[in-house]
Amino acid sequence: MMNSLQMSGYSAVFMHFRGFSGEPNRFDRAYHSGDTADISAVAAHVVEVTGKSLQAMVGYSLGANAMLKWLGEAGSDATPRSAVAVSIPFRLELAAKRLQQDGSRIYQSYLLRKMRAAYQRKFDKRPSPLDIDVADLKDFFQFDDQVTAPLHGFDGVDDYYRRSSCRQYLGGIRKRTLIIHSSDDPFMYPYAAPEPEELSEHVTLELPISACR
Repeated sequence: MMNSLQMSGYSAVFMHFRGFSGEPNRFDRAYHSGDTADISAVAAHVVEVTGKSLQAMVGYSLGANAMLKWLGEAGSDATPRSAVAVSIPFRLELAAKRLQQDGSRIYQSYLLRKMRAAYQRKFDKRPSPLDIDVADLKDFFQFDDQVTAPLHGFDGVDDYYRRSSCRQYLGGIRKRTLIIHSSDDPFMYPYAAPEPEELSEHVTLELPISACR
């Protein structure tokens, strides 16, 4: 995407979530699926530094969830003129449940290995505020309940998933936004996608069927 934008004449900026840019994260907290403060800060910084308006923002998967949530929270005050979101876990609890099933468990296992390793690197040289052995956490529900939620001020996994899912914010979006989501995405249930009445008039929802089966 970055290459395509550059070739099309755009000046593109890539945002890393905390702890994934190669720069150590100095705080106990990192990022989470509903973290919109950093997105807002980066967008405002780009406008301030360049002196130009932010034409568009693109988000994928977890990043798309956070971006859509931010657009809904900010409404008309959102920095970009337009946005595109791709492959969105509209309801986080449903995505976590779906990833426990069938072949999707392979992807859950892969992501959990990375999440455990990131936690262990973060607290390798300083004490963790949590009394937990992440090796014992076997799925997203357990990890998010015992690590993500307490590190980021949520009252358990249900509170985290409820407050961080983007679907409830889609009606507040006031900037032109295209959502592209495969209706047969293997990591999400078809009914996780929003109904038309949940969308603002500024949002276009495309639900194609994947060509790969």
